[in-house]
Amino acid sequence: MDKTKRKKRKAFVEQDICVSCGSCVKVCPLGAIQIVKGIMAEVDMNKCVGCGKCAKECPASIITIQEVEEEYNEKKLV
Repeated sequence: MDKTKRKKRKAFVEQDICVSCGSCVKVCPLGAIQIVKGIMAEVDMNKCVGCGKCAKECPASIITIQEVEEEYNEKKLV
């Protein structure tokens, strides 16, 4: 199998200015965001699909959706 790179969208939180209001947690359809230590939101990159609902809901506008490259194994059919 060959490793191939592909782009995916993911949510990123500016954790140093997050006020941990929980708005993003409530709207995430996949449960990819949680409030950690009661002080900041954290995104589980394995669950996040980059839908953008959290970014739209964030009252502080500190969540951005960005494209990231991920490697995955490509199956070759013979």
